[in-house]
Amino acid sequence: MSDDTATLGSPDPEPQGGLDRDPGDWVTGDEPMTAAQRSYLDTLAREAGEELPADLTKAEASRHIDRLQGKSGRLSEDPRTQ
Repeated sequence: MSDDTATLGSPDPEPQGGLDRDPGDWVTGDEPMTAAQRSYLDTLAREAGEELPADLTKAEASRHIDRLQGKSGRLSEDPRTQ
C-alpha cells in the first residue's frame, strides 16, 4: 500500500471489536450529540424525572444514556416475559 492511500481501521485489532471503548476515547466524542441521541436521552430523562443540559457532547450523551438505561431497566427487561 502506498503512503498516499487512505485507510480505515488499524493493523492491530481492538478487543471485542472496540465495542467497550470509553466514549471519552471516541474520535467524535467532543462533537454535539446526534439527533437520535437527543431524542432517546429526552425520553429516558423524562422517564427518570431528570433534567439534563441540551448542549451535551456525543460522549456525554452516551454516558447519560447508559446510566439512565440502567436506572430504568430498559436493557434488563426481557420482552418474552411481558
